[in-house]
Parts: sequence; C-alpha cells; structure tokens
Amino acid sequence: MAHPTPTHSTTSYFKLIAWGGASLTMYAFLLFFEQPILALTSQGKWFFIFPVLIAFAFSIVHGNFTAEFWERLGFRANK
Repeated sequence: MAHPTPTHSTTSYFKLIAWGGASLTMYAFLLFFEQPILALTSQGKWFFIFPVLIAFAFSIVHGNFTAEFWERLGFRANK
C-alpha cells in the first residue's frame, strides 16, 4: 500500500518562514542588545523575571519554527 505524499499549502510555508524570521530576529536582537539586557536583568529584586520571560519567548518561537521545519521535511511525532 502506497503512502500518500503530503501536500503543503502556501500557508504552511509562510508559517515556516514567519517563525524562522521571528526566531532569527529574536537572536539578532539578543546579540545586538546584549549589554542593555544584561544591565536590566542583573539589577536584582524582581528583575530576575526578565531572563525567564526571554527564555520562555525563545522557547515558544524557536519551538514553533522547529516544528514547522520538521513538518515540511515530512517527519511527524508519534501520537
């Protein structure tokens, strides 16, 4: 029995490019604004929340990009 080949719409490729662009933008932002971000996050008190929020945002954006990337290559997670 032959397996059907997945058809990918233009929207799915747009999602891949959008998540990839967002991920790249976040990494560039982190690289170019390293010193102000370090100054903000090293002040103590409740400023510890900023690195946690940054890591959470990176996790969401990069995770979605990675999921779309592997989906376009045809790999799917076991359910």
